[in-house]
Amino acid sequence: MSEFGEQALRRAIATISQSDPLIKLLQQVQLGRMKPTDAGLRAVTESWLATYQKVLATEGFTKQALRRIDPMPRVAVLIHAGVLTSEHPAVTALKTSFEQALTRAAE
Repeated sequence: MSEFGEQALRRAIATISQSDPLIKLLQQVQLGRMKPTDAGLRAVTESWLATYQKVLATEGFTKQALRRIDPMPRVAVLIHAGVLTSEHPAVTALKTSFEQALTRAAE
């Protein structure tokens, strides 16, 4: 991967991480301090999904870089915790965006 590509990937990861609900909020759900349906958690999760969408719309990622930022493993954890459903429109849109980005990306 080129230096430009590596920097873009690092920026993408930093951007996604800033609003990632898994880091702190999901732990609160697991400890019973917050419900999966909590409005604050929902707002953070929706923001994170939108941020991920924007990152995936960025041109220039290789397939390898995209695989490193694949949102689906993190989404699966949120689904398992009851924060999201697999039918949630933002989840469906994110999955589609990721697949489209992989299709158009260079090796």
